[in-house]
Amino acid sequence: MNYTSLQMNAKIIEVITKSEIKSKISLITKNKNKLPSINDGWRFNFSKHSKGKNYETYTLTTNTTPEIIEGCLIINIKTPHQVYMAFVEIAPRNKGDKKKYDNVAGCLIAFACRQSFINDREGYLAFDVLEEKKEDELKLMKMYSQKYNAVRLDNSTTMIILPKGSEALINKFLK
Repeated sequence: MNYTSLQMNAKIIEVITKSEIKSKISLITKNKNKLPSINDGWRFNFSKHSKGKNYETYTLTTNTTPEIIEGCLIINIKTPHQVYMAFVEIAPRNKGDKKKYDNVAGCLIAFACRQSFINDREGYLAFDVLEEKKEDELKLMKMYSQKYNAVRLDNSTTMIILPKGSEALINKFLK
């Protein structure tokens, strides 16, 4: 596979019409203060967390409303053996029974996998699942395993997506 740019078209689905919506994932280099935050109903404050030295911040937006962030991703590309997905979240309007778009998380995770290939990490993507309650952690880990090909390392909170799983996600969610 040949991976080169820091922007990518994504395959998100409008839930009501079940149609594919033209969207893209883009690297954010300026205006990090306009990233989603807890004040906007998100779980994470992306402006704060994106300031790390080795972190790259990406947003997923539709082509028709590029000013509205549908999902956000922060990765660390300087880890020795894999790209590390520090934060990933979809917009509150894309959660639950009345969500507007589907596949947003899948597109962002697939993009992080793609960045692993670009950064010579051979498609390995690592991340930690940290929740307040252990049962919520286990439930989320199970979902990551089933939907995104992730495997849990030992009895830790760390999960990893192996190269074969990364390629499958890239093919499914990205153009």
